[in-house]
Parts: sequence; structure tokens; C-alpha cells
Amino acid sequence: MRHIIYGVKKYSAFVLSALAIISFSPALHSQPNAKAAAPIEVMIVGAYHMGNPGRDINNVKVDSVLTADKQKQLVDVANRLAKFKPNKVAVEMTADRPDMTTTDFDKFTPDSLKSDANEITQIAYRLAHQLGHKVVYAIDEQSETIDYFPYDKVEAFAKANQQEALLAGGQAWGTRITAEFEKAQKTSSVRELLIKLNAPQRAKEEMESFYYPALAIGDRKNQPGAELNAGWYQRNAKIFAKLNLAAKPGDKILVVYGSGHNYWLHHFVSQMPGYKLVDVNSFLK
Repeated sequence: MRHIIYGVKKYSAFVLSALAIISFSPALHSQPNAKAAAPIEVMIVGAYHMGNPGRDINNVKVDSVLTADKQKQLVDVANRLAKFKPNKVAVEMTADRPDMTTTDFDKFTPDSLKSDANEITQIAYRLAHQLGHKVVYAIDEQSETIDYFPYDKVEAFAKANQQEALLAGGQAWGTRITAEFEKAQKTSSVRELLIKLNAPQRAKEEMESFYYPALAIGDRKNQPGAELNAGWYQRNAKIFAKLNLAAKPGDKILVVYGSGHNYWLHHFVSQMPGYKLVDVNSFLK
């Protein structure tokens, strides 16, 4: 027993001596870790197309947002989003400057809100102007050679190969949510509509109802459903990559985009190291 006690004391003395050498030796003293970079906070406002461009599979007939009542509602939305205090605003538009900004914002004046119903003007430009921003970042991805959404090929293959039933669920879902939105806008404010569009379950439902079922459309040689999913992923990956070009540690970036992009944009922001996703509904509610 005495031997064991002695052994413990001897070992402790050795450890203390070693620690003393390490603590007081300049050569061995560890350097403090560099301060971690501040995260890039990103808030994504999944919007509906207020200007009725008619470019989607299911196009909502949007009531005019240029009325006095809708303008008051949009002022309320902007004031709520302003509490996030973004130092950058990014939109669904392709950049025409090397620094990822758009000259389109240079032409914006408060009078633009009276005539341009586009959600970029009504939400993004309104807020950027309100906060005194000099530029707005444009991060959209478009291509003249790549079809990022080859739905026509999916539809044609399904019809030619008796796989139309696989499209029926997605088509029914699109028809339903379009009808629900058109009905809701009669009684809901712009803020309330945006809250519904940005609910997490909405993006999940879109993937489960439309994109994932399309993966079953194809055969041994042709996989148009997989190509549709891959193209949509690719476009959103490039959108995020462009956002990353505009971002710096410590930025707080507000992104205004079509709500159909929510699933993948949320994915990239929440999974990319150095980024933090901020819930827009925590500001809108």
C-alpha cells in the first residue's frame, strides 16, 4: 500500500514538474487560437411573383400590389424586415457588374413603387432604399445553353411511356396551392401571405409532392425525372455560389427570391460552414 501511495506521489511530482517547464518555457508555450470569423447571417424572403410574369407551371393571378392598401401592407413588411438590420440585400436578378451588383437599382426612386409591381422593387429595393444602401446584389443564375428546369422533357417522356400517373400528384398539388393562394389573398395581408410561403413545411411539401416523385420517371437509358431534379439543384447551387461571392464574414444579408427556391437555398445556407440561416418568419410574425 505504501508503495502505491509513493508511486502516486512520485508521478504527481513528475507531472507538476513537466507542467512547470511547459508553462514557463517560451519555446513550448502554446499560442492563443485566432479569433473565429463572424458568421454570415442570411435571411431568405421567399416571395410570390407580384408582377404576374406568367413563367411558372402554375401561375397565380396576383391582385395588384399598387393599391393604397397593399402599399401600406408592404411598408409594414419592410419595417419588420428592417429589424434584421441587413447590410446587404440580394435579389433574383443576374448581375451586370463584376462585384455582383445590379445597375437596375441605380434607377430606383420612391416613385418606382407606384408603377412597378415586381417583388424585387416592392420588397428588396424598397428596403434597400429605406436602409440607405447604395447597391443591391444580383445573384440569379440563367443560361442560354443549360436547361435548369427541363419539365417539358419529363412530361413528354411520361406521356410516351405510360408514366403520367407519376406526374399527377405534383400537378394536383400545384393546382391546389395556386387556388388556395388566390383565395387567401382576398382576405390575407401581404405579410400573412409571406408567412405561409416561408413556413418550413411548405418547401418540404413541394419536394415531396413534385420533385421527388419525378425521380421515378425514366427507364434504363433515359432519366428525365432525375435530370429535372439535378438541373434544379444545379441552378440553386450556382445561386448560392454567387451569394458566396458577394458575402464577407460578419455580413447580414437579406435575400428576396421566388419561394420555390426556398428548399435548396435554405439547405445551402444552413449547411455551409461560416453561414447562419435566420428565420424570416420570426420577423414577420
